[in-house]
Amino acid sequence: MASHVSETPSASPQAVAEFYARRLAFETDCWDVHESMRTGTQDFILLDVRSQQLYEKAHVPGAHNLPHDKMTESELGSWPADTLFVVYCAGPHCNGADKAALRLAQLGRRVKVMIGGMTGWADEGFTYAPGPERGSASV
Repeated sequence: MASHVSETPSASPQAVAEFYARRLAFETDCWDVHESMRTGTQDFILLDVRSQQLYEKAHVPGAHNLPHDKMTESELGSWPADTLFVVYCAGPHCNGADKAALRLAQLGRRVKVMIGGMTGWADEGFTYAPGPERGSASV
């Protein structure tokens, strides 16, 4: 008798590898973002896509605030066309990061979603920053 787990056969190792390689092209996690920033290897722009009010209450240190509904080519114009953006919102219960990723892709921009968002950041034990970032263009 098969278990509930194995009653549906598993995918081949090749199919699993292809699936996860593709998935990792679309997303990153809080630890990878934090570690990239900590080690000075950050090669992306981190965007908090929540409202300015929520951003100023608390955000990931170093993040720029650009709500997903305010993303336009002119708002993105200060970054080169090949910039990789990493977007996040409140957490797994919020689809703001998905909306931002869609919008950035529609504008021809490279993007990954930071899975977990603010909730994931807190779960990792990382600290937040209050108020606007120096040099950040909060909208």
